[in-house]
Amino acid sequence: MLHSLSLSALLISTQVLASPYSRPNSDPLPLLIWHGLGDNYAADGLAEVASLAEEVNPGTYTYIIRLDEDVSSDRTATFLGNVTEQIASVCAAIHADPILSSAPGVNALGFSQGGQFLRGLVERCGGENGIKVRNLVTFGSQHNGIAKYQLCKPTDWLCKGYIGLLKANTWGAWVQGHLVPAQYFKATDEETGEPTEEYLLNSNFMADINNERALKNVTYAQNLAQLDNFVMYVFENDTTVVPKETGWFAYTNLTSGDVVELRDREIYKEDWIGLKKLDKKGGLHFKTTKGEHMTLGEKVLKDVFSEWFVPPTESWKKVVEDVVQEIIEL
Repeated sequence: MLHSLSLSALLISTQVLASPYSRPNSDPLPLLIWHGLGDNYAADGLAEVASLAEEVNPGTYTYIIRLDEDVSSDRTATFLGNVTEQIASVCAAIHADPILSSAPGVNALGFSQGGQFLRGLVERCGGENGIKVRNLVTFGSQHNGIAKYQLCKPTDWLCKGYIGLLKANTWGAWVQGHLVPAQYFKATDEETGEPTEEYLLNSNFMADINNERALKNVTYAQNLAQLDNFVMYVFENDTTVVPKETGWFAYTNLTSGDVVELRDREIYKEDWIGLKKLDKKGGLHFKTTKGEHMTLGEKVLKDVFSEWFVPPTESWKKVVEDVVQEIIEL
Protein backbone atom coordinates (compact mmCIF):
# COMPACT_ATOMS: atom_id res chain seq x y z
CA MET A 1 0.00 0.00 0.00
CA LEU A 2 2.78 2.40 0.92
CA HIS A 3 4.54 1.63 -2.36
CA SER A 4 1.56 2.93 -4.31
CA LEU A 5 1.07 6.20 -2.44
CA SER A 6 0.56 9.03 -4.90
CA LEU A 7 2.26 12.39 -4.55
CA SER A 8 -1.08 14.00 -3.66
CA ALA A 9 -1.70 11.44 -0.93
CA LEU A 10 1.76 12.09 0.45
CA LEU A 11 1.08 15.81 0.50
CA ILE A 12 -2.21 15.25 2.33
CA SER A 13 -0.41 13.10 4.89
CA THR A 14 2.20 15.76 5.55
CA GLN A 15 -0.44 18.48 5.75
CA VAL A 16 -2.29 16.55 8.44
CA LEU A 17 0.91 16.11 10.41
CA ALA A 18 1.69 19.79 9.99
CA SER A 19 -1.70 20.94 11.25
CA PRO A 20 -1.38 23.21 14.28
CA TYR A 21 -4.10 21.17 15.97
CA SER A 22 -1.87 18.11 15.90
CA ARG A 23 1.06 19.77 17.70
CA PRO A 24 1.31 18.82 21.38
CA ASN A 25 1.64 21.71 23.81
CA SER A 26 4.32 21.85 26.48
CA ASP A 27 5.20 24.09 29.39
CA PRO A 28 6.83 27.43 28.63
CA LEU A 29 10.55 27.68 29.19
CA PRO A 30 11.72 29.52 32.32
CA LEU A 31 12.40 33.21 31.83
CA LEU A 32 15.49 35.09 33.03
CA ILE A 33 15.21 38.86 33.47
CA TRP A 34 18.22 41.11 34.12
CA HIS A 35 17.32 44.67 35.08
CA GLY A 36 19.18 47.87 34.28
CA LEU A 37 21.21 50.55 35.99
CA GLY A 38 19.65 51.95 39.17
CA ASP A 39 16.95 49.29 39.36
CA ASN A 40 16.54 46.35 41.74
CA TYR A 41 15.10 42.86 41.42
CA ALA A 42 12.10 43.62 43.66
CA ALA A 43 10.96 46.72 41.74
CA ASP A 44 7.24 46.94 40.99
CA GLY A 45 7.91 47.37 37.27
CA LEU A 46 9.75 44.06 37.07
CA ALA A 47 6.99 42.30 38.98
CA GLU A 48 4.57 43.63 36.36
CA VAL A 49 6.76 42.25 33.59
CA ALA A 50 6.77 38.83 35.27
CA SER A 51 2.99 39.03 35.58
CA LEU A 52 2.65 39.77 31.86
CA ALA A 53 4.88 36.79 31.05
CA GLU A 54 2.55 34.58 33.08
CA GLU A 55 -0.53 36.10 31.45
CA VAL A 56 0.71 35.45 27.91
CA ASN A 57 2.37 32.10 28.61
CA PRO A 58 0.68 30.55 31.69
CA GLY A 59 3.01 28.55 33.87
CA THR A 60 6.13 30.61 33.12
CA TYR A 61 8.73 30.35 35.86
CA THR A 62 10.34 33.78 36.01
CA TYR A 63 13.69 34.36 37.68
CA ILE A 64 14.60 38.02 38.10
CA ILE A 65 18.37 38.12 38.40
CA ARG A 66 19.72 39.64 41.58
CA LEU A 67 23.27 40.19 42.80
CA ASP A 68 22.21 40.46 46.42
CA GLU A 69 19.07 39.41 48.28
CA ASP A 70 19.06 42.81 49.98
CA VAL A 71 17.13 45.14 47.67
CA SER A 72 19.29 48.19 48.35
CA SER A 73 22.49 46.21 47.81
CA ASP A 74 21.15 44.77 44.57
CA ARG A 75 20.56 48.32 43.31
CA THR A 76 24.02 49.40 44.41
CA ALA A 77 25.49 46.46 42.47
CA THR A 78 24.19 48.02 39.23
CA PHE A 79 26.70 50.84 39.81
CA LEU A 80 29.40 49.23 41.91
CA GLY A 81 30.91 45.85 41.12
CA ASN A 82 33.08 43.83 38.79
CA VAL A 83 30.91 42.74 35.83
CA THR A 84 33.05 39.67 35.15
CA GLU A 85 32.54 38.51 38.73
CA GLN A 86 28.85 39.40 38.63
CA ILE A 87 28.23 37.26 35.56
CA ALA A 88 30.10 34.36 37.16
CA SER A 89 27.94 34.75 40.27
CA VAL A 90 24.72 34.73 38.22
CA CYS A 91 25.93 31.67 36.31
CA ALA A 92 26.48 29.81 39.60
CA ALA A 93 23.07 30.88 40.95
CA ILE A 94 21.31 29.59 37.83
CA HIS A 95 23.13 26.25 38.03
CA ALA A 96 22.07 25.99 41.69
CA ASP A 97 18.40 26.68 40.94
CA PRO A 98 16.63 23.29 40.65
CA ILE A 99 14.15 24.52 38.03
CA LEU A 100 16.53 26.54 35.86
CA SER A 101 19.24 23.90 35.95
CA SER A 102 16.92 21.06 34.94
CA ALA A 103 14.95 22.87 32.23
CA PRO A 104 15.62 21.92 28.58
CA GLY A 105 16.41 25.61 28.00
CA VAL A 106 15.56 29.11 29.16
CA ASN A 107 14.54 32.39 27.57
CA ALA A 108 16.18 35.67 28.56
CA LEU A 109 15.02 39.29 28.66
CA GLY A 110 17.51 42.09 29.28
CA PHE A 111 16.70 45.71 30.07
CA SER A 112 19.36 48.31 29.24
CA GLN A 113 22.74 47.16 30.65
CA GLY A 114 21.11 43.90 31.70
CA GLY A 115 20.93 43.04 28.00
CA GLN A 116 24.67 42.98 27.38
CA PHE A 117 25.19 41.22 30.70
CA LEU A 118 22.82 38.45 29.60
CA ARG A 119 24.71 38.22 26.33
CA GLY A 120 27.89 37.91 28.37
CA LEU A 121 26.21 35.13 30.33
CA VAL A 122 25.40 33.28 27.09
CA GLU A 123 28.94 33.66 25.78
CA ARG A 124 30.73 32.79 29.01
CA CYS A 125 28.32 30.38 30.66
CA GLY A 126 26.68 28.65 27.69
CA GLY A 127 27.86 25.71 25.68
CA GLU A 128 27.23 21.99 25.93
CA ASN A 129 27.31 21.80 29.73
CA GLY A 130 26.28 25.36 30.43
CA ILE A 131 23.10 27.40 30.52
CA LYS A 132 21.05 26.77 27.38
CA VAL A 133 19.49 30.11 26.49
CA ARG A 134 17.13 29.62 23.55
CA ASN A 135 15.93 33.17 22.85
CA LEU A 136 17.54 36.42 24.01
CA VAL A 137 15.65 39.72 23.77
CA THR A 138 17.26 43.02 24.76
CA PHE A 139 15.79 46.51 25.11
CA GLY A 140 17.99 49.60 24.79
CA SER A 141 21.15 47.65 25.56
CA GLN A 142 24.69 48.83 24.93
CA HIS A 143 26.08 45.97 22.84
CA ASN A 144 28.75 48.10 21.17
CA GLY A 145 29.48 50.08 24.31
CA ILE A 146 28.66 53.70 25.15
CA ALA A 147 30.45 56.90 24.19
CA LYS A 148 28.96 59.00 26.99
CA TYR A 149 27.82 58.25 30.51
CA GLN A 150 24.11 58.52 31.10
CA LEU A 151 22.56 61.47 32.89
CA CYS A 152 21.46 60.96 36.49
CA LYS A 153 18.13 62.03 37.90
CA PRO A 154 18.43 65.31 39.89
CA THR A 155 18.05 63.60 43.27
CA ASP A 156 19.93 60.37 42.49
CA TRP A 157 23.06 61.10 44.52
CA LEU A 158 24.32 57.51 44.28
CA CYS A 159 24.32 57.76 40.50
CA LYS A 160 25.92 61.22 40.51
CA GLY A 161 28.71 60.09 42.81
CA TYR A 162 29.65 57.12 40.65
CA ILE A 163 29.41 59.04 37.38
CA GLY A 164 31.80 61.63 38.80
CA LEU A 165 34.35 58.91 39.53
CA LEU A 166 33.85 57.40 36.08
CA LYS A 167 34.57 60.63 34.28
CA ALA A 168 37.68 61.24 36.37
CA ASN A 169 39.51 58.04 35.42
CA THR A 170 37.66 55.64 33.14
CA TRP A 171 40.68 53.48 32.33
CA GLY A 172 42.16 53.17 35.80
CA ALA A 173 42.38 49.65 37.23
CA TRP A 174 40.17 50.46 40.22
CA VAL A 175 37.44 52.05 38.08
CA GLN A 176 37.47 49.19 35.56
CA GLY A 177 37.27 46.66 38.37
CA HIS A 178 34.59 48.38 40.42
CA LEU A 179 32.38 50.86 38.53
CA VAL A 180 29.91 49.05 36.30
CA PRO A 181 29.19 51.61 33.51
CA ALA A 182 32.92 52.12 32.94
CA GLN A 183 33.17 48.47 32.00
CA TYR A 184 31.03 48.96 28.90
CA PHE A 185 32.35 52.42 28.00
CA LYS A 186 34.11 52.39 24.62
CA ALA A 187 36.60 54.93 23.27
CA THR A 188 37.14 55.08 19.51
CA ASP A 189 39.15 57.08 17.00
CA GLU A 190 36.53 59.23 15.26
CA GLU A 191 38.49 59.29 12.00
CA THR A 192 38.85 55.53 11.67
CA GLY A 193 36.12 54.25 13.97
CA GLU A 194 38.63 51.86 15.48
CA PRO A 195 38.76 51.32 19.25
CA THR A 196 41.57 53.12 21.05
CA GLU A 197 44.55 51.30 22.47
CA GLU A 198 43.68 52.30 26.04
CA TYR A 199 40.23 50.76 25.64
CA LEU A 200 41.61 47.48 24.25
CA LEU A 201 44.22 47.28 26.98
CA ASN A 202 42.08 48.22 29.96
CA SER A 203 38.43 47.39 29.29
CA ASN A 204 37.33 44.82 31.85
CA PHE A 205 34.18 43.68 30.08
CA MET A 206 33.21 45.12 26.69
CA ALA A 207 36.45 44.59 24.76
CA ASP A 208 36.50 40.98 25.93
CA ILE A 209 32.84 40.09 25.42
CA ASN A 210 32.94 41.57 21.89
CA ASN A 211 36.17 39.68 21.10
CA GLU A 212 37.85 42.89 19.95
CA ARG A 213 41.35 41.98 21.03
CA ALA A 214 43.77 40.19 18.73
CA LEU A 215 43.41 36.89 20.58
CA LYS A 216 39.84 35.68 20.10
CA ASN A 217 37.88 33.43 22.42
CA VAL A 218 36.29 30.99 19.98
CA THR A 219 33.82 29.64 22.54
CA TYR A 220 32.09 33.04 22.68
CA ALA A 221 31.15 32.76 19.00
CA GLN A 222 30.13 29.11 19.35
CA ASN A 223 27.89 29.78 22.33
CA LEU A 224 26.12 32.86 20.97
CA ALA A 225 25.49 31.21 17.60
CA GLN A 226 23.58 28.44 19.38
CA LEU A 227 20.73 30.83 20.23
CA ASP A 228 17.50 30.27 18.35
CA ASN A 229 16.87 34.01 18.24
CA PHE A 230 18.66 37.17 19.34
CA VAL A 231 16.23 40.10 19.22
CA MET A 232 17.56 43.64 19.77
CA TYR A 233 15.20 46.54 20.40
CA VAL A 234 16.33 50.16 20.09
CA PHE A 235 14.20 53.03 21.41
CA GLU A 236 13.50 55.52 18.62
CA ASN A 237 13.94 58.60 20.82
CA ASP A 238 16.62 57.29 23.16
CA THR A 239 18.82 60.11 24.44
CA THR A 240 20.01 58.27 27.56
CA VAL A 241 22.12 55.69 25.72
CA VAL A 242 24.71 57.41 23.53
CA PRO A 243 24.77 56.35 20.77
CA LYS A 244 21.40 54.58 20.71
CA GLU A 245 22.48 52.45 17.69
CA THR A 246 24.80 50.55 20.04
CA GLY A 247 21.71 48.45 20.75
CA TRP A 248 22.16 46.96 17.27
CA PHE A 249 25.98 46.64 17.47
CA ALA A 250 26.30 49.62 15.11
CA TYR A 251 29.12 52.18 15.26
CA THR A 252 28.10 55.85 15.30
CA ASN A 253 30.48 58.75 14.66
CA LEU A 254 29.23 61.33 17.15
CA THR A 255 30.73 64.23 15.19
CA SER A 256 29.32 63.45 11.75
CA GLY A 257 26.36 61.33 12.82
CA ASP A 258 27.36 58.64 10.31
CA VAL A 259 26.32 55.13 11.31
CA VAL A 260 28.11 51.94 10.28
CA GLU A 261 25.63 49.09 10.55
CA LEU A 262 26.58 45.76 12.09
CA ARG A 263 26.75 43.84 8.81
CA ASP A 264 29.36 46.31 7.51
CA ARG A 265 31.62 45.92 10.54
CA GLU A 266 34.50 43.50 11.10
CA ILE A 267 32.86 42.00 14.20
CA TYR A 268 30.21 40.63 11.82
CA LYS A 269 32.28 39.99 8.69
CA GLU A 270 34.88 37.96 10.60
CA ASP A 271 32.21 36.59 12.95
CA TRP A 272 34.07 37.38 16.17
CA ILE A 273 31.13 36.45 18.42
CA GLY A 274 28.87 34.33 16.21
CA LEU A 275 26.47 37.04 14.99
CA LYS A 276 27.03 36.22 11.31
CA LYS A 277 26.35 32.53 11.81
CA LEU A 278 23.25 33.38 13.83
CA ASP A 279 22.11 35.78 11.12
CA LYS A 280 22.60 33.22 8.35
CA LYS A 281 20.19 30.83 10.06
CA GLY A 282 17.61 33.61 10.48
CA GLY A 283 18.12 34.15 14.18
CA LEU A 284 19.24 37.81 14.29
CA HIS A 285 16.53 40.44 14.54
CA PHE A 286 16.69 44.26 14.65
CA LYS A 287 13.65 45.99 16.15
CA THR A 288 12.61 49.50 17.14
CA THR A 289 10.08 50.70 19.66
CA LYS A 290 8.75 54.18 20.27
CA GLY A 291 9.76 56.56 23.03
CA GLU A 292 12.70 57.41 25.25
CA HIS A 293 14.97 54.91 26.97
CA MET A 294 12.98 52.20 28.75
CA THR A 295 9.55 53.71 28.05
CA LEU A 296 8.02 50.29 27.59
CA GLY A 297 4.32 49.70 27.13
CA GLU A 298 2.36 46.57 27.90
CA LYS A 299 1.68 45.83 24.24
CA VAL A 300 5.35 45.69 23.27
CA LEU A 301 6.12 43.26 26.06
CA LYS A 302 3.13 41.08 25.28
CA ASP A 303 4.24 40.96 21.65
CA VAL A 304 7.67 39.79 22.77
CA PHE A 305 6.22 37.08 25.00
CA SER A 306 3.86 35.85 22.31
CA GLU A 307 6.35 35.94 19.44
CA TRP A 308 9.70 34.95 20.96
CA PHE A 309 8.88 33.18 24.23
CA VAL A 310 6.00 30.93 23.19
CA PRO A 311 6.18 27.41 24.67
CA PRO A 312 8.21 25.00 22.53
CA THR A 313 6.29 22.28 20.70
CA GLU A 314 7.32 18.95 19.31
CA SER A 315 8.95 19.44 15.93
CA TRP A 316 6.24 18.40 13.51
CA LYS A 317 8.64 19.06 10.67
CA LYS A 318 10.87 16.29 11.98
CA VAL A 319 7.87 13.98 12.19
CA VAL A 320 7.02 14.74 8.56
CA GLU A 321 10.61 14.22 7.45
CA ASP A 322 10.74 10.83 9.20
CA VAL A 323 7.49 9.69 7.59
CA VAL A 324 8.61 10.80 4.14
CA GLN A 325 11.97 9.08 4.57
CA GLU A 326 10.24 5.87 5.67
CA ILE A 327 8.02 5.95 2.57
CA ILE A 328 11.00 6.52 0.29
CA GLU A 329 12.94 3.64 1.84
CA LEU A 330 9.96 1.29 1.41
